[in-house]
Amino acid sequence: MAVLIYAENWEGKFKKLTFELASYGAQLASMIQTQLVAVSIGEVADEELLKLGNYGVSKVISLNHPQLQSFDSRQITRAIAQVAEQVEASALVLSANNSGKALAPRLAVRLKAGIASGVNQLPTSISPFVVSKKVFSGGAFASLTINTTVKILTLLQNSMELKEQIVSCTIERFEPTLDGGLTSPKVLESHKHAGKILLSDAEIVVSGGRGMKSADNWAPLLELAELLNAATACSRPISDEGWRPHDEHTGQTGKIIAPNLYIAIGISGATQHIAGVSSSKCIVAINNDKSAPIFESAQYGIVGDAAKVLPKLIDALKVIKNK
Repeated sequence: MAVLIYAENWEGKFKKLTFELASYGAQLASMIQTQLVAVSIGEVADEELLKLGNYGVSKVISLNHPQLQSFDSRQITRAIAQVAEQVEASALVLSANNSGKALAPRLAVRLKAGIASGVNQLPTSISPFVVSKKVFSGGAFASLTINTTVKILTLLQNSMELKEQIVSCTIERFEPTLDGGLTSPKVLESHKHAGKILLSDAEIVVSGGRGMKSADNWAPLLELAELLNAATACSRPISDEGWRPHDEHTGQTGKIIAPNLYIAIGISGATQHIAGVSSSKCIVAINNDKSAPIFESAQYGIVGDAAKVLPKLIDALKVIKNK
């Protein structure tokens, strides 16, 4: 018996997201009184794999099959399911990111497992197995009971504090049996952002909306983000109008994020936008309309014109950083 996590890597390196997953898995394994095992896919150095042992992973099962080099959710599902069966996993935990959302439903069918997507805390009960998740765009919580032998969970980013639990970790190689008849996609060319903090990795996000009034007024927002070492984002109308790139669009139809700090500047706070940022640990809103819905979701608010507030905020930060 074991709790199994999918330890996703990016170009052979683990990010905070993976260590959050390990921290969650270790505490879940303790509740179930079993061991924590991680499955890693792709070329990852042993030194990197062993870092998972700092967060409670007692065994890492490494798969480096040629057919798994491109992200084919069908083949990866087969591989992870075989590992889950080998370690007799009672629970399988993935991140609630794009890859986790693609794999979890397939794995649930293959393993005949109940699934809870987007959980944000440890189970409140093991027998019966009850987990909590946000519903109605973060406006309420639901308690889900999973009755199947195998449980599958996807964990919301930034919902679990990193908790070191150093254990002896071993690495085991595994050769999965894949379907040679499947046509796998081939990546012919890729373009990556350079020198830009990705929204999915950011601890702090500075976001703008229509209250910025024009694409020409974005310079102070970018300066604030640079001072805070933050990623930049925007509401949907801004990306639709071409003021900012579409990959910065946050909301129900854009990127769903959960930074420690989300600064919303000139954003009214429509339900669709809040759905994408409601898991942020702290929301700060700047808006000249004191009745804007964003203030209902914000922990801190400033009623004022962004064009006047931003320069003062930037000056104050510069003073603090120069002390």
